[in-house]
This record gives sequence, C-alpha cells and structure tokens, in this order.
Amino acid sequence: MTDFTPATPVLIPIRDHAEELAKAEAGVAAQAAKRNDRWYPKFHIASNGGWINDPNGLCYYKGRWHVFYQLHPYGTQWGPMHWGHVSSTDMLNWKREPIMFAPSLEQEKDGVFSGSAVIDDNGDLKFYYTGHRWANGHDNTGGDWQVQMLATPDNDELTSATKQGMIIDCPTDKVDHHYRDPKVWKTGDKWYMTFGVSSAEKRGQMWLFSSDDMVRWTYERVLFEHPDPDVFMLECPDFFPIKDKDGNEKWVIGFSAMGAKKNGFMNRNVNNAGYMIGTWTPGEAFQPETEFRLWDCGHNYYAPQSFNTNGRQIVYGWMSPFVDPVPMQDDGWCGQMTLPREITLGEDGDVVTAPVKEMEGLREDTIDLGPVTLDLDGEKVIADDERAVEIELTIDLAHSTAERCGLKVNATEDGAYTYVAYDDQIGRVVVDRQAMKYGDKGYRTAPLTDAELASGKLDLRVFVDRGSVEVYVNGGHQVLSSYSYASEGPRAIKLVAESGSLKVESLKLHHMKSIGLE
Repeated sequence: MTDFTPATPVLIPIRDHAEELAKAEAGVAAQAAKRNDRWYPKFHIASNGGWINDPNGLCYYKGRWHVFYQLHPYGTQWGPMHWGHVSSTDMLNWKREPIMFAPSLEQEKDGVFSGSAVIDDNGDLKFYYTGHRWANGHDNTGGDWQVQMLATPDNDELTSATKQGMIIDCPTDKVDHHYRDPKVWKTGDKWYMTFGVSSAEKRGQMWLFSSDDMVRWTYERVLFEHPDPDVFMLECPDFFPIKDKDGNEKWVIGFSAMGAKKNGFMNRNVNNAGYMIGTWTPGEAFQPETEFRLWDCGHNYYAPQSFNTNGRQIVYGWMSPFVDPVPMQDDGWCGQMTLPREITLGEDGDVVTAPVKEMEGLREDTIDLGPVTLDLDGEKVIADDERAVEIELTIDLAHSTAERCGLKVNATEDGAYTYVAYDDQIGRVVVDRQAMKYGDKGYRTAPLTDAELASGKLDLRVFVDRGSVEVYVNGGHQVLSSYSYASEGPRAIKLVAESGSLKVESLKLHHMKSIGLE
C-alpha cells in the first residue's frame, strides 16, 4: 500500500484562504457579541464565540505555549471545522490569536480536521492535520472522505501558516470512511506518524507511517487494532514514550474509542477516551501490557492530545458536551478545554495526570479553613457565592463514618448542586449531578486502589469554574471532568456528611485569577 502516498504534496486551492479566515473571524465576533457569561470559563480555554472541540497543534515554540482547537465560527453546534488559536508565555495569561486554518483546499473543503504540531531537526515547526470532505459532496449520509495534510507557519509567532497540501491520500477500498487525526514523532533517526482508522471491516485501528524528510511518507503497518470488535474507530490517537519508576521505557497509546459498549462503571459516555501502557519497537506493532483505562472518569472528557517539551508530557482534553440538552449552546459559545495536565507514571506503574505546576500561579488568595469535623448528617457552608475557585481537601477516611461525604458545589437557592463525594459503599469518588436544574444529569465515579483505601486518607483537588468542575483524586491518580451548569443566584459551596460523620484533616479554598480570555 504505497500508491496513496504522493512523492510531493498535492495542493488544490478552491477558495481564497485569507477571505475565508476573515469570514470566520467575523463569524466568531458575531457569536461573541451575544455571549452570555453565566457559565463562560474564567480560567479554562474557550473560544470567544462559536463551537469548539478537539485540542490541536499543541506545542511550546520560541518561548510561547500554543493551543489550537477545532472551531466552528458560525454557530454553537458542530459545523465546518476551522482551527482557533490562543497563546501564552507562562500558561497563566493567554491571548487570542488569529484563526489559523479555514477550509480552502479541495481535500479539506468540508473541514480542517484535527492534527498535531511537531518541531523538526532544524527547530522549525510543522502542522499535520486531516482534510475532510463529505464522500457524497454535501452531507454525512454518504460517509467521510479524509486525507492527511501538511502546513508550515509563516512566522515564529504562529499567527498564520501556508498550506503545503495532501501528503497521504486515503485507500478507500481499505477504509470505512474514518481516517484522521495525525500524530507525528521521531524515534531514532526516523520520523513516524500514526492516525485513527476504521478499517474496511469496521475495526478501530491506528496505522503507522514513516518518513526521512517529514514530507514523503511510507505506510508500514497497523500499529494497533482495538481488541473490542464493537470499537469501530480510534479518534485523536496519541503515542509517546514514558519512563517508569525504575527508569524503564514504556509506551503509552491513547485514543478516543468509538463504539465501546457500557460496562458497569466503564464507558459511560457516548465515546470514551483512554489509554493502554505497553512496549513498542520502531516499525513493529504496539504490545499492550494493560487493559484499556480511562484518561478521565467524568461526564465530559474527550479527544485529549499531549505533547512533550523539556521532558514534560503535557496534555489538554476537550470537555465535550456529549448529551443534549447543552444549555451553553444558547449563550453564543460551546465547549472548553480542561486545565493542562502533566502525565507521569506513578509508583504503581499507572498513569498520573496532575495539573501542571504552573496552575498554582492562578491562585489569587487562600482561605485556610483548617481541620473540620461534621457530626451525623452534618453540613457546613464554606463559601456563600463562588464561581472560580480551587479547593484542596484531605478527608480522614479512617475516622469518618459517613456513607457519602464531600463537597456540594454550585449549590443554589433552588436546591440545585453538583456533588463531589467519596462514596464508602462503592469505595469510589463520585461526581453526581442529579440535583442540577440545567443540562444532563447522572453521576460518574473514579476508582480507588486497595492501597489508596487502606491508607485511610483521601486527597481531593477540586477546580470549580463558572460552568465546570474538575476533580483530581490523590494527586491525579484519577480525574473527573464534568460540566456543572449552575442555577441563577448565589453559588454556595457546602461540606457535607451523609448517614455518618466526617473528619477533614485540612481544607483550603483558593480564589482563581482570570487567564485573560473573557
């Protein structure tokens, strides 16, 4: 299979890119002009207006952090994809940059889909992304026609780029429509690319390509096929090496699995983003050593992408709305990124994703509430009205008897709240939205290991932004990211104990600064 990798990029312009970018900027501005900020994030990345999804092109380049993202500038539902862009020198203070890509070539006429950025051996940056067309020319009823594309930036600030064209075509006889989201890296003296594929047999796969010059690519093999025959596509794949506690190199393969069936606490979302840990030898298939595990156990996490800089593996995820109703779609914007997280391997050999240390710089002030004890069915209001806070909470499990205990956030006068709790009956951390007035309800849980339960302590870091909650369990051994659409009026935070007592060793509340995108 080499006839679908042209010797030089294929470039077929059909629209003026500058004109399309100008239209897109006007579209975002029109959405932003009517934006309602009741749930618009203060310290998470979101578009000024319009719909966003997957993070793209993440990189640290020439002294700036860059986050690109899928953007539909003309509405708050998914539509023809563009690339939005924000940048920062410190990951704390962000500024909006011009929209980077709009559909302007034949091979991407219905969308500039997801991809990644990589710095080459000369220190120059390249963008790889998927060009999308509807196979029947006008809608999704005939499936997708997708190919891989290359672009290069015009300046060190990455404020515009030149499209080079198609570098990998789609062998449509071997692919069932889905064929997207390239990830590029270098191992040894060779460059590699993988992306998600739905095979002709409708199996979720990642294909492996190699290149010496990053332009001409050669198909090598299937890097990985998901063992579950229900999984028909692996979106937004990721693949990177990482060292365990003994210094041994492992490889983490990440993907957003489409088609997996719900199973107990697993795969509760429409589609679910996770990873496996294993080994890889260049040119060979990935060998998994673990089962599929979730990157994040919350209601609203999908399409993560990671990048490596200065030895740090940093990941952003998209907080996907997933299930209708999506209240923020009435507000001129839809979708946000998670906080940036750093990926490491813990002592137990599993992945840990904690907020990058830079996030502590968002703390404006700290209220130390000290140790707290609640008696049977106790409740204590720890804040009357908060919309952008980080809460650090250490629960003494060994000396607490409550069946459920934790924090009710976004607690409003109509009785609505989102509950971040430890549930002693199932030994899990829970984010429960059953009492919320707006949006999808339901609950999600994150497991605790036997060792964590035996320790008698539980550390929670809870980030509450205007419309979302992120819960980091025991330093990031598990995470839950969920939207939380607060009702009207003051938004209290309450410490609660159900059917028993609660002993809290320490409780701190940090007010969070704006990252500058409001």
